[in-house]
Amino acid sequence: MFLAKIDWAPSETLFKIGSFGVHYYSLMFVIAFGLGYYLMKKIFEKENIPIETLESLFVYMVVSILLGARLGDVFFYSWDYYQDHLLEILLPIRETADGYTFTGFRGLASHGAVIGVLIGIYLFQKKFKDKSLLWLLDHLTIPVSLGAAFVRLGNFFNSEIVGKYTGNNFGVVFLNNRETLPRHPAQLYEALCYLCLFFALRYTYKSATKHKDGYLFGLFFTGMFSIRFLIEFIKESQGGFEEVMPFFTTGQWLSIPLIVMGLILILRKNKVSES
Repeated sequence: MFLAKIDWAPSETLFKIGSFGVHYYSLMFVIAFGLGYYLMKKIFEKENIPIETLESLFVYMVVSILLGARLGDVFFYSWDYYQDHLLEILLPIRETADGYTFTGFRGLASHGAVIGVLIGIYLFQKKFKDKSLLWLLDHLTIPVSLGAAFVRLGNFFNSEIVGKYTGNNFGVVFLNNRETLPRHPAQLYEALCYLCLFFALRYTYKSATKHKDGYLFGLFFTGMFSIRFLIEFIKESQGGFEEVMPFFTTGQWLSIPLIVMGLILILRKNKVSES
C-alpha cells in the first residue's frame, strides 16, 4: 500500500545547552517573523514607503502576535490551569516537581493572535499615519498567512493539536504521546491549506486588478478561518467552552464571527484603492 502510517517521534529540541534549549516550535516562529519581515520589505519598497516605518511595524507585530496568542490560549482554552499558575502566563516556563523548567514558546492560540494584531496595528496606525488601517491589514495578510503555515509545522514537531484517529492504516502515529494508532496529521493539513492561501493572496495582490481597501483582509479572514473551521472536524478537542456551547468546537465558534467579518469586507461597497 502506497499510503501507510508514519511513526512520528521527533525531539522537540533542536539543541540544548544546560537547561536552555532551542525548540523547533520557537524556531518556526523565528522563521515566520523573518520571512514576514522580508516580504513586507519587498512590499514597502514597491509602494515607496520608508523602511524605517517597517522596522517600527515589525516591533508592533511581534509583540502583538505573541502577547495576543498567549493570552488567547490562556483565556479561551486553559484558564482552569493558569488561574493557579499566573507566573507562567507570560514567561516561557513550566512548573514541575523539580521546580521551573524552560519550555520555549508554547500554548499560543491563533484567534488570540488575531485580536492582538488588530489592536497592535490600530495603535501603530494612530502613530504612523502614512497609510490607512485597512491598507496595512491588507498587506499584512500575505506574510501572516505564510507564517501561520510555519506555526502549524511547529505544532507537528511538538506532537500537539493532533487529529482524530483515522480508522485505517493511513495517518501519523504520535509516539511521543505514547500512542500506537494513526491519527490525521491535522497540523500538516492546516499548514498546507495556509500555504495555498498565501499564494492566493500574493497572486491577488500582484494582479493588475485594483481592489478596494479591506478586500485582501476580507479574503484572508474568510479563507483562513474557513480552513480552520473545516479542519476542526478532524481535530481532537482542545477544550475551552465547548461544554456551555455545544455542537461546534471552541475553535469553530471563534472562527464563525471572523468568517462573517471577512465576507462583509469582501462584499461591502467602497472605492477602489489607488495605492
